[in-house]
Order: sequence, then C-alpha cells, then structure tokens
Amino acid sequence: MRIRFSHSRHTPRPRQRSQALAAAVTVALLATATAACDSTPAATSSSGADATLSLSILGTPNSFDPAQLIEGQQTYVWDSIFDTLLLQDNKGVLHPGAAQSWSYSKDGRALTLKIRQGMKFSSGDPVDANAVKATLERIRSTPGQSQLSLASVSSVETPDTSTVLIKLKQPDASLLAALSTSPGVIGDPKTMAAKSSILNPVGSGPYALDAKATVNGSVYVLKKRDDYWNKKAYPFRTVKIRVITDPTASANALKAGETNAGTVDVSQISAIKAAGFQISHVQATAGAFLVLGDRAGSKLKPLGDLRVRKAINMAFDRQKIVTQMLRGSGKATDQLFNPQGGAYDESLNKLYPYDVAGAKKLLSEAGYPKGFSVTMPSLVFTKSFEPIFTQALGDIGVKVTWEPVPAQQTTTAVASGKYPMFLLVEGLASDAVMTRSFYTPTGFRNVFRSTDPKLTDLLGQASRELDPAKSAGIYREINQFGVEQAWLAPVFYLGTDWATKKGITYLGDGSSTMATIRQFGVAGSSQSGG
Repeated sequence: MRIRFSHSRHTPRPRQRSQALAAAVTVALLATATAACDSTPAATSSSGADATLSLSILGTPNSFDPAQLIEGQQTYVWDSIFDTLLLQDNKGVLHPGAAQSWSYSKDGRALTLKIRQGMKFSSGDPVDANAVKATLERIRSTPGQSQLSLASVSSVETPDTSTVLIKLKQPDASLLAALSTSPGVIGDPKTMAAKSSILNPVGSGPYALDAKATVNGSVYVLKKRDDYWNKKAYPFRTVKIRVITDPTASANALKAGETNAGTVDVSQISAIKAAGFQISHVQATAGAFLVLGDRAGSKLKPLGDLRVRKAINMAFDRQKIVTQMLRGSGKATDQLFNPQGGAYDESLNKLYPYDVAGAKKLLSEAGYPKGFSVTMPSLVFTKSFEPIFTQALGDIGVKVTWEPVPAQQTTTAVASGKYPMFLLVEGLASDAVMTRSFYTPTGFRNVFRSTDPKLTDLLGQASRELDPAKSAGIYREINQFGVEQAWLAPVFYLGTDWATKKGITYLGDGSSTMATIRQFGVAGSSQSGG
C-alpha cells in the first residue's frame, strides 16, 4: 500500500468510512485498482499440509521487477515470491534471512553479509552473492521506491560466491531494516530485467506464482515450495490473494467464504463476528500527519515562527476526531512514530492540548491576529479527511484552499516544494526509516531541507549507533525535538481490524507494519513468524 511513495511499509486508504488501513498501499494503485471477487470458495482446510490462506488486499502489485516493487499490502504478494536478505518478525526484530549472518566494520561504513548456502530460485538456478549484487545494483540504478533506501551505498562487492560486501558513503542505521523489505529482495539475474518478469517472476522465496491460476490485477495464486530453507515459517500450502478495494465487497467475500482473512471496516465488525470470524485489532498502522514543511518561512512566512506552528498543533480536538470520525479505530497523537516503537513517548501527547483560544493568542503574538491563508494539495488519500482539517484550521484563523492533484502526480507534487504545508496519510515504518524520511536533510518528507544544529547532532548519533537498544534513546530525543519544534502537526493514527476464519490466526500487533504472510498462522501451530 504506500500511499506515499516513501519507505514506510504500509499505506492508508482514502475513505473515511472504509476499512482501516493496513499501512502502505500506493496512491496510484489505490486509485486504479478494481475490485475483484470470483465465485470460487476459499479452501476450508486450515490445518496440516493442506492449509490454505485466502486473503484480500487493497492494491494491485504494479510489477515484480525487483527494482519496481511497491511496499504496502502488495508486499503480501511479492514478499512470498522473493527472499529478502534479512527477515523482520512480527515484533519488528530483524533475523537472518537469505543472509545467514551480517556484521559491520568498526566505523559502520562496510556491511558484510554471508549468504545462506543451498538456496535456489524457482527456476532451479542457485542463489549466490552474485545474484544479490546484481539485484542491489539494479535497484540502485533504477528509479523506484526502493532506490532512496540504498542512497548511502557506494559500492557492492562479492569477495566470493557466499559473501557480499556493501560499502557505504556514511553509516546508515536504517539500512538493515531496509534489507528486510523491498531493497533486500533477491532477483534472478537471468530474468529480472526481462519483460516477462513483470508478471511472471523467478524468485527464491517460500512460494512460486501459479501463472495459470493468476489473473493480474484480480487474484494471485501462490504455491508453497518444498525446497525452501525456511518453510516452517509458512504453514499454508496455498495462498490466494485477491485484490478487493471496496470495503463492502471485502466483507461480502469473507461472509461468502471466498476469503478467510482480510481487513474490515469498523461498521462491518459485528456482522463479520456473527459470521464466525475472529477480529484482531491493531491500534496504529498508519497516521494522518500535517507536515509544516516551510519551517524557515521562505514561501509562507508565518510557518517560520514557532508560535504559529504550535498554534496549528493546538487547533485539533484529536480525541474527538478518533471517537467520532474513526469510530474509535485509531489513536490520537502529537507524534509520528509508531506507538509500539522505541522512539514513541506518551508524555509528548500532552504538549498540545486542544485550545482554540490559546492558538489564536499565539497567532496574534506572532503578528497574525487575523490568521493567514494557505494552499495545500488535495491528494487521493486525503480527500475524506480534508473537511476536518479545513474546519479545525479555520477555527483558529488559518484559511485552507485545497488544490486538486491527480493521483499519478502525488509524489512530484508533495516533493516539489510548491506547498509549504501538506497533509499525509502515511503508513508507519521503523524508527530509523521514519527519521530518515521526515528529519534528515535529504528525507523524502523534509521537502524544504530543514536543518537544526541540535537535530544534526542527534541524526549523526543515530546513524552511527547500530545497537537497536541504544539507538532507541536517540530516536526518542529526535522525536522530542520534532514535537517541541512543531515540525509537523500529527493528529491521529489509523487502526486496522483483521478478520480471520476459525483455524487461521493473525499474529501481528502493530510492532511491525510490514505486510507479510508470516503475520498469519494456523491455530495450534508453533509458528513464530520470524
């Protein structure tokens, strides 16, 4: 999903009344995907060697070219076909994947990966260091969502067929997490650049695409590979993934037995429970963040004043929005980091209480007693939320005009610097990835390249600290800086409700927002998802 085209793992969906998002469906796919629902019932078996998972997702995979993969719910498909160098479990912890071990040099500028022996592509060809290098080089040289994640890489070397040496321009603490997602897939050097790979990929993952049963844009059928090294982590013999963009159609597919797992809208939960499904609620998979990008006031002078940015943060009755608009499926927030992550600090949510009078007072002190006007881009995924933001900002004197932006221009419009403020509905990612995207000078969401000496120092510490336990404290300081300096006005997280049929279990809790089949297990199994 990835409405954004950044690195977060999941992307939200554009409708206020739609099922809550499973972070990361791209805007273009969200806008163009068509609902698909054939009449073939999902297999009823949910245990033993014949277990079948029949899952609905919101967006269509655009391509299976390793350099063009889109993260979000499409990941359920390609992550089943491709191995990744590292694996991210359901708690967000990294484990060996196709790379059975990794180590950094003392200066953090060289990463050595030892590639697991005996792996094969679905074609039967061996997976080795040369295949890893070829894929990394293709991603680095090809414009796409994954390219920026490898921006710190200066070269990729293969001292032998089981060793990959990645040299970096500077330490990059977000690289390991990236290698557990699309930048870390391994493509077949013989076919990954061929047109045939776009729809019929050769991968080394736990499943192979059944091309004959697959209908692109509608249903993807995956068959388990018996020769996969980590097959115990995947209890389903067959996985059938259907693209169903309409929440009502998704609920109907569950009730009709055409799927046995999928996300559901809050309004559908009672009916889905009555149909025999278990509901697993994840409080935060994406967030609505108002980015106050022009912090120097170069394009919109008021934003250069901290008092103005604080006033904007005080304009939102966050809890009321969650209760009434989201019907409780979400969480009010003053910060953008995943509430399950190390950077999150609950105390920061007390910094900007809803206070219209206080906000107006701050605007007046800053020299804007009558407020000011701003034009923001109206994006595919923000439309249903725009009235709320218009009213809240209008109440303190900030008049918003929304300028329509075609779905295919979302990325360029946000990154253009034309809009000093813009609203994102963005899937959550790891602390390192969120930091890179929103706070680094080259970050995709730091459109005006804002910097600050204190932040620069913290970013340097974070990039050099490769111990997750130690880096959490640094990311909390970065989070505190961002909230206190009001670089954004986060408003709420969007939750997700997963429905699973008896015998299927949903293993995620929101700690990791990566869309992977490892989030699902068979009731009574010992699957850990790692």
